[in-house]
Amino acid sequence: MTDEELKNLVASLAIAQQETNKGIAELRLSQQETDKQISELRLSQQETDKQISELRLSQQETDKQIKETDRQLKETDRQLRVQLTELKKQIGGLGEKFGSFTEGMAFPAMTKILTQQLGMEAITTRFRIKKNGDSLELDVFAYANTTRNEAYIVEVKSHLRAEGIEQLRKIMEKFRKLVPEHNDKKLYGILAVVDLPDKLRQEVFDNGFYLALIHDDQFILDTPPEFIPKCW
Repeated sequence: MTDEELKNLVASLAIAQQETNKGIAELRLSQQETDKQISELRLSQQETDKQISELRLSQQETDKQIKETDRQLKETDRQLRVQLTELKKQIGGLGEKFGSFTEGMAFPAMTKILTQQLGMEAITTRFRIKKNGDSLELDVFAYANTTRNEAYIVEVKSHLRAEGIEQLRKIMEKFRKLVPEHNDKKLYGILAVVDLPDKLRQEVFDNGFYLALIHDDQFILDTPPEFIPKCW
């Protein structure tokens, strides 16, 4: 090998070494960047893990709150049911008291009407009978055996509804079957009412019932002159 060739070889080797050193430097820089990215990924993963843990804790707390809310709702529902039951009892009690008060007003006045105006001789309040598994309860029952062979059934209502008219009609139909000892008498019905809706007034008469209404704190018969009662 000549000196010139040797010089050229050394120069080539030097250039190759420089390229190698440059490549190594670039690899080191790339490795540093990769390490940096890995570190950032690890930090990001740690942050993600932290957020997942917080979400799990939050979900547990949410589940706990949902269970507590559900428990409170059930307890509120139970208390409302208890209060509603008690309210129904109180309303029912008030209804019974008002009904008893109305009957207390009606009985003396109806006794006067039945004896003085209709000629009845025997009057019974709260008449009850039970026979062959069937039963009947009348607010007032009155009858006469002498000059007037008649009987009257009085139904007392604080506030008259259509159902009240139907109720008295069924009572009239059932009476003779349960109380046959009065089958020889003409039987009439009277509705004694504190509050009468105008739309029901004519319906009372159409069913053939006498009507007694409150006037000056007293029940009086309030039927038109042309009224003809139904004999049951």
